[in-house]
Amino acid sequence: MTDLTMGDIAPSFELPRNGGGTTDLKAFCGTPVVLYFYPKDDTTACTKQAISFTSLLPEFEKAGAVVIGVSPDTVAKHDKFAKKHDLGLILVSDEDTALANRYGVWKEKSMYGRSYMGVERTTFLIGADGRIARIWPKVKVERHAEDVLESVKALRTGD
Repeated sequence: MTDLTMGDIAPSFELPRNGGGTTDLKAFCGTPVVLYFYPKDDTTACTKQAISFTSLLPEFEKAGAVVIGVSPDTVAKHDKFAKKHDLGLILVSDEDTALANRYGVWKEKSMYGRSYMGVERTTFLIGADGRIARIWPKVKVERHAEDVLESVKALRTGD
């Protein structure tokens, strides 16, 4: 597990994505990338988060950024999730959690006194230079997509 900080070079990846094919972080060199990790498709908070990002996707694109969601779910689950909720996002499958580990978001969690390993909802804003510009750990979904969009816009203007 890695503890990434602002200014670090974002770990690269090439993973299978919804709709077929793969997504390679290197393909977005020179473009800001919002990389958000979430635990599971079609759960309440994950669905709200994906719908929020999708609703703001035109504004992210206008700001020159791409949004990529990552979870351990399969591509088939991503396809079903995207179709069910009309999501316009890139959703990549990290079934072996290797990427979650590289970004330091595969963590021990607990619920009802039971400990287990899972994805800690975290968002990374990767600048056009490939460095991490901002990190949102332990994300609360309410207004999160809007906050990330403001940071993307600020990154673009240098504020």
